[in-house]
Amino acid sequence: MDALPTVWFVLIAVLWIGYLFLEGFDLGVGMLMKLFARENRERRVLLNTVGPVWDGNEVWLITAIGATFAAFPHWYAALLSALYLPMILVLLGLIFRAVGFEYRGKVSSERWRSCWDWAIFAGSLVAAFGVGVALVMTTTGLPLNANGDRVGGAFAWFNGYALLGGTAVVLFCLIQALAFLALKTDGTVRTRARRLFARWAPPALLPLLAWAVVVELGSAKPLGWLLLLLAGLAASAAILWARRGREGWSFLFLGVFLLAVMSSIFYNLYPRVLPSTLGESFDLTVQNASSSAYTLGLMSVIACFGVPLVLAYQGWTYWVFRKRISTASIPG
Repeated sequence: MDALPTVWFVLIAVLWIGYLFLEGFDLGVGMLMKLFARENRERRVLLNTVGPVWDGNEVWLITAIGATFAAFPHWYAALLSALYLPMILVLLGLIFRAVGFEYRGKVSSERWRSCWDWAIFAGSLVAAFGVGVALVMTTTGLPLNANGDRVGGAFAWFNGYALLGGTAVVLFCLIQALAFLALKTDGTVRTRARRLFARWAPPALLPLLAWAVVVELGSAKPLGWLLLLLAGLAASAAILWARRGREGWSFLFLGVFLLAVMSSIFYNLYPRVLPSTLGESFDLTVQNASSSAYTLGLMSVIACFGVPLVLAYQGWTYWVFRKRISTASIPG
């Protein structure tokens, strides 16, 4: 039963990686509503690419946080209480974004649509930045005392690492959204998205790599460097395939890049789940932050049945809505 905390640490890492992969392009498309689309018909194309899946993608965030609460209650309590303000902003951003998706087309008014477009853009930006802050803080550390309580004021979490993590996730979401649009659309939207992805992918992916290097330097595990090398090769392959017009391969290798980078980060974090910047003796680990063996065992049994069902349902959803969308398919 001692292995169960490690198993659940790996599962939570998988949930976060799955969330970044699925919700990444989702949040990125929301930001591209103002940064990429040129007119209303193109914005409707962008919305239709994520319309059937955006709410299902958010389930991964709920599941990741819920699994943390159940499997590592001390990790959950220390992280979310220390990051109370950014997590509230994440929730508000997701709410504004969801309402924008639902309300945008309810009134035939350019001003009405523009207001909700800005709500979708701002909500997606704030949510992506807040998630980046939460993840980078759990990998670089927070000022926690012996009781796991934050030391300092409400902004004790705000530092250069927080800016790095927030920026890394925002830029990754934007670049992944371009890869997704190149894969899911046709016509001018597809061409522009593919061209912009090939041009901006190298600088946009650098902050995520920098975050992984920071964590690697604090741990110095050789396998972490190999994973980062794999990430660099995958990013190069994604850009190469995009330039050749093979959007499917490009999107796949971008996913490999994310998997390699985040695996390196979580691998170097283990066995800690939340380091303390006040001293290693205050670190939360998979052992001192986990629930009882009985709780973890019961959760494992439930997960064996629930996780395959969720994966099968989401896979079926993406298969049903796999066809490309263009402005020609949008009614007046």
